[in-house]
Amino acid sequence: MGAIELDGLTKDYGEVLANDDISFTVESGEIFGYLGPNGAGKTTTIRTLLGLIKPTAGTARVLGTDIRDRKALIDAKHRIGHLSDDQAFDDQATGAEILDLHAAVKGDDRRAELLDLFDPPLDRQVRAYSSGNVQKLGLVTTFMHDPDLVILDEPTGGLDPLVKHRFAEFLRAERDRGVTVFFSSHILSEVRRLCDRVGIIRNGQLVTVDPIDTLLRRTGKVVRINSADPIPIEFVDFDGVHDLETSVSDDQHADPDREFTECTFTFTGDINELLARLPDHEMVDVSIEEAPLEDVFLRFYGGGEDV
Repeated sequence: MGAIELDGLTKDYGEVLANDDISFTVESGEIFGYLGPNGAGKTTTIRTLLGLIKPTAGTARVLGTDIRDRKALIDAKHRIGHLSDDQAFDDQATGAEILDLHAAVKGDDRRAELLDLFDPPLDRQVRAYSSGNVQKLGLVTTFMHDPDLVILDEPTGGLDPLVKHRFAEFLRAERDRGVTVFFSSHILSEVRRLCDRVGIIRNGQLVTVDPIDTLLRRTGKVVRINSADPIPIEFVDFDGVHDLETSVSDDQHADPDREFTECTFTFTGDINELLARLPDHEMVDVSIEEAPLEDVFLRFYGGGEDV
C-alpha cells in the first residue's frame, strides 16, 4: 500500500476542471515532486488529499484512509504534516504562541530539534516576520509532531540559500528515516536534487509519472563539441541528434554550410555511437551533460517537441 493513492480523482468547479481523472501512487518512504504551472491543479490535489475540499468523482487514500471518510481522515491527519503555500498564521501572535497552539492540537516531540535547525524568532509577533521567517516557522509546525507523511506546497519560498541547503539535507534525512514527502515546487533545480520521482500535471490532467533519471533520459543529453579543425556536417547527421546549432571560428576558412568547428545539440541516441566518432577529429573540448529539468518541463508546457 502506498502512502498516497489517487484513484480517478476529479474536481470539477463547473467552469474549470481542476483535476481530471488523476490516478497515481506515492510510495512509502519516497520524495515525490508534483510539478505544474500556476493553475494546473496542484493545490486542488493537495487540498483534496487533506479533506479540505470534496472530490467531484473518484477518491484517494492517504496513509490507507479513504479521504471521503471524514472521521477516519481526522485521525489519520495526526500522522500528517502539511505546509501550505500561504501559512495564514495569526499575525498578532508570537512565534512561541503559534507553536504552543500547534503542540496542543498534535504534539511537539521534535520542537527543540527543529528550532535549533531553522531558528525562527519566537519572541516576535508574526506580523514583524520576514517571508523567510514565516516559512521557517511553518517548517517547524509541519514536522514538530514527527509525522509519517508530509505534504509541502512550495516549501522553500522566501528561504535564503543557506537555509534551503539545510532544509534539503533535513528532507533527505527524513526520507532515509522512512518519512514520505509529497511536495509541489516551481524551483526545478530543487526538484532535481531532492525527488525520487515526479508527477507532471497540465490543465488538470496527469501528463506523466517518472523517476527523475528516466524523465531526463527521455529528453536526452546536451552535447557541446569544440574542434581544432573543421568537421563535415555529416559528423552529426545521424539518429538521435536534435536542435543542432553550429558555428565556424573566425580563424577557420570553412564553408559554414558544410563544416563547423563548434556545435551544440541534444542527443537521445546511443552515446557510444557518438563517442566512436570523436577520435576522427582533434577535439579542443567535449562536454556531455544531462538536459536541465527546465528543458524537460518546457517540452511539456512550452510547445516544444513532445517527450
